[in-house]
Amino acid sequence: MTRILAAGALLAGTASLWLTSASAHTIKADPAEAVQAPFDIIETTIVTKGDSAVFTTRVRGEAGSEKPAATGKFEGSDVYAYVWPTSLNSGEIGFDKDQGIVALAVTFHPDFDDAAKGGKNRDVWHPHWVVLAEDKACGGGLKVIDIPEGTKPKVPETWPGVPLLIDSPEYPTTLKGDAVDVTIPLSLIGGIAGASYDGVTAGLKVNGNLHAPLLCVSNVFKVASGNLSLPGKVMPSK
Repeated sequence: MTRILAAGALLAGTASLWLTSASAHTIKADPAEAVQAPFDIIETTIVTKGDSAVFTTRVRGEAGSEKPAATGKFEGSDVYAYVWPTSLNSGEIGFDKDQGIVALAVTFHPDFDDAAKGGKNRDVWHPHWVVLAEDKACGGGLKVIDIPEGTKPKVPETWPGVPLLIDSPEYPTTLKGDAVDVTIPLSLIGGIAGASYDGVTAGLKVNGNLHAPLLCVSNVFKVASGNLSLPGKVMPSK
């Protein structure tokens, strides 16, 4: 938890933050005109429904309508993301234990594919699990954790083969109106019930030199709680 709070402090220093209120089921945030409407979070929720967990973020504008411009190359390219940082342990999503901050991210990046087993996903919004850590070299203070050359850490079956702690599962994902929704079978994330969470919208960037850190959080658009304190609690849907 110390690492999560420390990362929250870094994010707070790189984004304009707003007063929010939280309950067991949701984190609500006041609209902020300074944030582009498709990334201006007004509500973030993770609930369990039957045998699934449903991750939802609502924004002031049309979710997914703003996408990064294509650059024509992998290095230096941009990624936009709707993110749910959680208190899950990295061991619960198929990596080694205690590696960093576990987050679900719905991303769009027009310059490269990172689907499992060589699949294509550059032209659609799609989900990832990522494991994050602090890195002052990144504009947003966080990076997706690199896998050092020559090491063989534990990775999930749907790891896309890139040197990062990132997973590319095919969870049902929809962006419709003001909402982003991801549905995950509880059998795949049994530790989610009662977990803490938050909501973030952000831009990420691939290192132009392709060196570590390879994928940085470059710009935080908004943090639902205002300080990444993970005030939401995953509870059954009412």
